[in-house]
Amino acid sequence: MADLVETAINAGNFNTLVKAAEAANFIETLKSPGSFTLFAPTDEAFANLPEGTLESLLQDIPKLQKIVAYHIASGDVRSDDLVQINEAETLEGSIIAIESANGKFKINNANVIKTDILTDNGVIHIIDAVLMPAMVAGR
Repeated sequence: MADLVETAINAGNFNTLVKAAEAANFIETLKSPGSFTLFAPTDEAFANLPEGTLESLLQDIPKLQKIVAYHIASGDVRSDDLVQINEAETLEGSIIAIESANGKFKINNANVIKTDILTDNGVIHIIDAVLMPAMVAGR
């Protein structure tokens, strides 16, 4: 089975996420053993950011690192687990809110489009918006 990075690249709709992870030096982390849960915004989710946001983030590596880390949680958290919890700590250090209703999930303000894409070092849940940690969003 492919790791988180290979799976995201092969899916073809996470090019911006992979580019951001590369710029933020997170590729090694996402390829490492152990298990991670990646809440992966699609290319379309990145395209919906206000104009110029992505370009400025790619120039501000510390801020980009916080944002990328905010999409990753330790452990293999599948949809069965998401139903039972209402928050999770991210690698960035902040907590994301998890809402479950009628078989659908929300992570903060993002809708989960698809759950449980399994990889050899974790699981990917596809989301329709880029998550912003409070300390970044407030700036």
